[in-house]
Amino acid sequence: MKIDIGISKKDRAEIVDGLSRLLADTYTLYLKTHNFHWNVTGPMFQTLHLMFEAQYNEQALAVDLIAERIRALGFPAPGTYSEFVRLSSIPETAGVPKAEEMIKLLVEGQEAVARTARSIFPAVEKANDQPTADLLTQRMQVHEKTAWMLRSLIEG
Repeated sequence: MKIDIGISKKDRAEIVDGLSRLLADTYTLYLKTHNFHWNVTGPMFQTLHLMFEAQYNEQALAVDLIAERIRALGFPAPGTYSEFVRLSSIPETAGVPKAEEMIKLLVEGQEAVARTARSIFPAVEKANDQPTADLLTQRMQVHEKTAWMLRSLIEG
């Protein structure tokens, strides 16, 4: 059935391209954060283990919201590792880094997701797509705040 929500198919496709990158970045960050949760060691173990758990749980909810927005715009959401690797700006981390390096990598990942979300705004504003703008604003707030909190652990 034809979608008639006041946004052209061309504009919806452009927005979905960005949301697909956002989904890939968010899922990649989720996987990295979960990995670090499992493998963190050292004197900050308890703090980081719990912090990483809260972060990956929030990210798990976010991937669903992003994928559902893609579907509401009338396109399939990417959902395979190969698609996520192709679409994500966040590199995988080999091995098990030390706790401080984990924090630095997660700051970089949080900031990457915020940049990706911000990069979608021109297409969203052009199409007058307020629901996607709201989603992007919420995602940027979460990722910028989380990056700040992680940076605070290692600054000073």
